[in-house]
Amino acid sequence: MIDLRSDTLTTPDQGMRAAMAAAVVADDVYGEDPTVNTLQDRVAAMFGKEAALFVPSGTMGNQICLALHGGAGDEVIAEHHAHIFHYENGAASTISRMQVHRIASEAGAMQLADIEEAIRPREYYYPRTKLIAVENTHNRHGGTVLSMDYLRALSTFARERSIALHCDGARIWNACTYLGVSYHHMAECFDTMSVCLSKGVGAPVGSLILGSRGHIEQARRWRKMLGGGLRQSGVLAAAALYALDEVLPKLAQDHANAKAFASIISEEPSITIDLDRVQTNIVVFRVPMDDGEFLEKARTRGVRLGLISPGVVRAVFYHQIESSQAVEAANEVVAVVRNR
Repeated sequence: MIDLRSDTLTTPDQGMRAAMAAAVVADDVYGEDPTVNTLQDRVAAMFGKEAALFVPSGTMGNQICLALHGGAGDEVIAEHHAHIFHYENGAASTISRMQVHRIASEAGAMQLADIEEAIRPREYYYPRTKLIAVENTHNRHGGTVLSMDYLRALSTFARERSIALHCDGARIWNACTYLGVSYHHMAECFDTMSVCLSKGVGAPVGSLILGSRGHIEQARRWRKMLGGGLRQSGVLAAAALYALDEVLPKLAQDHANAKAFASIISEEPSITIDLDRVQTNIVVFRVPMDDGEFLEKARTRGVRLGLISPGVVRAVFYHQIESSQAVEAANEVVAVVRNR
């Protein structure tokens, strides 16, 4: 079975399992796990931030970052299809108690003029605009990447208005690979970031919050409050360190496999796909069939796919999908559509 539902489907190989088995651990709630500390210091240095904090999930990372910047009666501006709105169980309403003000865009990049219009006036009866959150790459737009020119302009815009800027960097590794920029240059634009270890680089569990030392001190308290202290979590940190060494350097191959898959299915006239949006490891497309029927027929032919929204199919590539499998999966998708 070629499973393209998500890049979270990776499993530890023997090298990763060996690294996990050999990990030196201690109690991370006390801040004493040496492997967790090594991971946090390494990734903070990669992104040029003062500190980092390991958390169990990207959702926890994003929601803690929202809480660092705002609270009850405050508002975060985010793109219409943002992960923090669609896929995090309405957590902002419960954890930070902020509300999300969504702005539509073509491919994830909100226009500055639209953001300006969304910033609330200072009268007491409005919510207070405390944060702008972006997603890079953007999941529901098909893995599209925000350019550095855009991010620098947005960063200047936010700072001039004393509004914090957060990046949901679940697939920031893919964004930097696509742009050919350093993690440090990417991170300069943001006050806080969440970066995922179980997407792209293929670790089994975890994300990191990045920011100032003050932010991370506050984040540690939030993590404990939310039940995210994992004690001897160096076993998981060791897997992440292995992934950064062994998987991250190969990330461009996932993008190449996505492009190969997209190119093949684009040759079928009844499949709708925008090849310009196939920038990283995600491919989104439409087929002339009922969603459920298409997914089931593809599954019976050995390919598992998912939906990003009604009528929009998603295929996601990761390091345990070979180039030959990308081609095979594409041919099976075309066969399903032609034999409908």
